[in-house]
Amino acid sequence: MSAAMQARTTYRALLRELPRRGLKTPSPLHQNLRGIFRSEPATSSLQSQSQSNALPFSIPKTDEERTLRIQEADQLAQYARAQRVYCELLERYNPGMGMTEEEKIRLTARRVGFDLPELHTAEGKE
Repeated sequence: MSAAMQARTTYRALLRELPRRGLKTPSPLHQNLRGIFRSEPATSSLQSQSQSNALPFSIPKTDEERTLRIQEADQLAQYARAQRVYCELLERYNPGMGMTEEEKIRLTARRVGFDLPELHTAEGKE
């Protein structure tokens, strides 16, 4: 696979894993990623100075550095995908994780065939 094709594939994989935001206003993270993947090895010092002032990271100067950056980005995309899948599985197999203690007790009672009585508060007795 060519380096440009691999960079495009990695860039798209990273964008898939990042939280979505409106199309009109890309997040700073999206803008930085776009800048990283659009950057070419600097051919002149003037071009590299203007790019380094606009972006808060160093632009790879050689093809070898660029390949290493793409590999690191690919690993980051794989990690983000694995974390997303892990969170989905955790929520699927532990559905009571986000419930309050009262809700857990009520559902446990219903599982064995009981309905808990409704509790009356002091406001209702006045």
